[in-house]
Amino acid sequence: MILKNNSTVGIVGLGLMGASIAAALLLNGQKVVAVSPIVSDVDSSAPDRIKHSLEVCLKEGLTTKTPDEFLQNIRYTSDYSHLKNCWLVMECVSENLAIKQEVFKKIEACVSDEVIMTSNTSAMPISLLQNHCKVPERFFGMHWDEPAYTSPFLEIVCGEKSPIKIGEQLHAIATTWGKEPTLVRKDIRGFITNRIMYAMYREAFNLVEGGYATVADVDRACKNDGGRWMAFCGLFRYMDLTGLQAYHAVMKDLFPELSTQKTVPKLIDDIAKAGGNGVTNGHGFYKYTPEEAKKWKENFEHFAFDLNRLSTDYAKKMSDITSKNNPG
Repeated sequence: MILKNNSTVGIVGLGLMGASIAAALLLNGQKVVAVSPIVSDVDSSAPDRIKHSLEVCLKEGLTTKTPDEFLQNIRYTSDYSHLKNCWLVMECVSENLAIKQEVFKKIEACVSDEVIMTSNTSAMPISLLQNHCKVPERFFGMHWDEPAYTSPFLEIVCGEKSPIKIGEQLHAIATTWGKEPTLVRKDIRGFITNRIMYAMYREAFNLVEGGYATVADVDRACKNDGGRWMAFCGLFRYMDLTGLQAYHAVMKDLFPELSTQKTVPKLIDDIAKAGGNGVTNGHGFYKYTPEEAKKWKENFEHFAFDLNRLSTDYAKKMSDITSKNNPG
């Protein structure tokens, strides 16, 4: 099977990630059919979010086109039948298996068996999800980052029944969207980045709940150490750059002492059960006034653009000297 990109992609689910992905695809030449079963998203919130994203991209110099030029290429609808001419349909609904299963049925009822289907799940195994599809072989994971239009990140995940060759074709197409995608050739819960990040989260909770540091201490340490170099080179090359032997020596003593807790930490459990949702409602690991929450969201958006410019510049510098014989 050879993928035929006819430049029309369907997105089902127009929440934060669905809208962000739609903006990213529009910026990179794809037409979008944006489907939401939630009428309010079609009527108001999603179009506003997508237009805002495109406006910021113009302001930040990521494009020279106006939002109106891009918005000619998106169709908002709650009718799944409008997906029939798409070459690829992305599911971006909530992390609920029953909801996803219902969405898959509605998509497959409207598209041919050759159309690729993907899920933006960040944790559910693709092998599990594809077994709820009529044609499991055409189903893959596509795990995006937020904001999708500034980050080069994208994980393309093969399930047990996903042909590697189609995954490789999706990988090649994703590079034309300005991504530096990773192809996860063997399905595993959480894929690559979330398995690494959640191991960090677990140890972070262990340090706070054990009384070794405060939430602010941990954030400050991560921001000023790993947060600096990870954007430049990742984990393995950092060990190469700073002396592999030292890491080998430390691992022998440190690994046995790292947290292996298998339950949800009490710190986040208490906040979540009290309804806390971070800057969304001002109650998270930190407290936020409405003004503070707005400033954090705005500055996170600006930071994403600044980081994109810096990392893109260094990626170009390093690509010329990176040996093609090195893994990855």
